[in-house]
Amino acid sequence: MRIATTQYQSTMNQSLQTNQERISYITQQLATNKRILVPSDDPVDSVRLARLSREEAAVKQYRANIAAIEIRLSKTEGYLSNMSTEMIAGRDTIVWASDGGNAPDDLKAMVSPLESLRDSLLYTANTIDPEGNYIFAGTLTKTKPMVYDPTAPLGSRYTYAGNTNKQEVMVGDGITQAGNTDLKGLEKLLNQLDASIEAIKVPGASPNDPVVRAVLTANLDGFDEALKLVSSKVATIGGSQNIMKTLDANHANISLSNKMAVADIGALDVGEAATSLNGYSTALQATYKAYSRIGTMSLFSVL
Repeated sequence: MRIATTQYQSTMNQSLQTNQERISYITQQLATNKRILVPSDDPVDSVRLARLSREEAAVKQYRANIAAIEIRLSKTEGYLSNMSTEMIAGRDTIVWASDGGNAPDDLKAMVSPLESLRDSLLYTANTIDPEGNYIFAGTLTKTKPMVYDPTAPLGSRYTYAGNTNKQEVMVGDGITQAGNTDLKGLEKLLNQLDASIEAIKVPGASPNDPVVRAVLTANLDGFDEALKLVSSKVATIGGSQNIMKTLDANHANISLSNKMAVADIGALDVGEAATSLNGYSTALQATYKAYSRIGTMSLFSVL
């Protein structure tokens, strides 16, 4: 049986190309330690890997969101805790000012610490984060939440310009967490503080004056309301942080499970791949030797 030279060359070239492609492919598998490089390698497992990849991407985003919220809530909790401490000290000062044994000079000495407290509470309420957003403005993060108008009547110079809307952030499948806080209601305490300061700084002011006493009593009630407002927000933030830690731990377990599943499904059997690589390398070498040997033969060499 005679084989045409062109047919022989075509057959040998095809064999060489096939072996080289398989060697290259297996080498790539070994380099990446992946059994499936293209979907056609294993259509069913490719779909499973794609689903695991999407789930892992979602989990990664959830954990990133949780980390960002935890940092934000932690800072917010710190500001609110400081405000609570200042309010307690301010309330003590108002209690002291309400003592009927105080002389006008005693009341006058309390003006400065109360003014410092008022200004500190106002400053904290208008705190800005590193991105230039107001922390306590609700969703109106570019709007100054606590506004002071010196031309307004006493008792209404401070107003809240933010809102009470929540910035909901996805932290799980169908789970959201508010990442912001507002201080709606603090303006009432600031106005009451303002009124108390003006009342006790009047020359000859006395805590036994019914007008002064009424202002101080209202301010005491205002401190209690504000402390309740701030304390409830601190408690809410603390609860949210505990939930975030639990969710993050759950996401970490899911992520670990996904990675193990990906390894089980897509990891390469190195021993099997090495054996195949050795087989194709041997076949390639044999093909080259046969090609070169037959290429030197002719019909005349056997005559």
